[in-house]
Amino acid sequence: MIYLDNGATTFPKPNIVTSSVNNAMKFSANPGRAGHRLAIKASEMVYNARADIADFFGAKDPSNVIFTLNCTEALNIVIKGTLKKGDHVIISSLEHNAVLRPIEKLRKSGVTYTIAEVVENDNEKTLSNFRNAINENTKLLVCTCASNVFGVKLPFNRICAMCHQYGILTCVDSAQAAGLVDINLSNSSIDYLCAAGHKGLYGPMGTGVLIINTDIIPDSLVEGGTGSNSANYNQPEILPDKFESGTVNFSGIIGLSAGISFVRQRGVNNLYKKEMSLINYAYTELAKIPNVILYTQKPENENYLPVLSFNIKDKDCESVSEVLSSKFNIATRSGLHCAPLAHKSYNTFDSGTIRVVPSAFTAKSDIKSLINAVYKIK
Repeated sequence: MIYLDNGATTFPKPNIVTSSVNNAMKFSANPGRAGHRLAIKASEMVYNARADIADFFGAKDPSNVIFTLNCTEALNIVIKGTLKKGDHVIISSLEHNAVLRPIEKLRKSGVTYTIAEVVENDNEKTLSNFRNAINENTKLLVCTCASNVFGVKLPFNRICAMCHQYGILTCVDSAQAAGLVDINLSNSSIDYLCAAGHKGLYGPMGTGVLIINTDIIPDSLVEGGTGSNSANYNQPEILPDKFESGTVNFSGIIGLSAGISFVRQRGVNNLYKKEMSLINYAYTELAKIPNVILYTQKPENENYLPVLSFNIKDKDCESVSEVLSSKFNIATRSGLHCAPLAHKSYNTFDSGTIRVVPSAFTAKSDIKSLINAVYKIK
């Protein structure tokens, strides 16, 4: 199969990831839950993974790296753990439901929010729109690094720096960007960084991280056993224990650390350039095919990530994606991609789109096969 659904999860995983997961599965001990040799070894492996991730993102302390099930859980911890009745939050017009839905739920209990419009290829207008959304009750900004549907990148570092001038906390969703964009928290105004482990970081599914880059710690979503201070009825306040109740995904964490090693070896900038080259080639060739609809400007600069959406005029996106799979053995994703705000911004809410996302393992010949298939379908 030609796999171009890497925006959902990267496939295949690097050999180092699968072998690391397999090796981790040989451990039967629970990290942090006992003092015997196997448990201590497992704890050391988890700590080393935590330290690797902290170093990769420039975090000041490995303890501030919180392991989660996914980026969605990380975002929920920040949103629900920092906002209360009367607070105001700003989000972008390209947010995923992982941001929109928890905020919409909080709206019913007295939290208000404003959607700031992202203007493609105009960072100054985008920044101005975020500034204009600030009011006296604004407590938090939550924005994505880039749209998971259209690849349009936000000036997230500048947005966060501006918010800090107003004393506003900042949370960035790097689900599509981590592993492709250099994010360094040591010189950033990002207070909370949320990342998916299974996309551009090439870890297993069921892995994500929240990195806390501020002294303001959210409330926990889940309470339970942490292996620490067990006589106390209350949840520990120390990090990472406060947010890691229950047994952690040991094999997934070890696999995620291996995925980050793979990204380091290939180089974040090299991966970005390679995948953007493929997306630009796809855009150029699709634009030549009659009745193919493209929704963004050509992604020729740093304002984009390697994500491309398209449609074929008068054809249902779900049907086209199914034909690409069944007749041409090409995996894409179609529909609204859990991001209705982005589709409303690009007038595709009623139609959805077909999304193509390459990875480190995608070849130019794979994109050529996609182009030929689209030409035959149209």
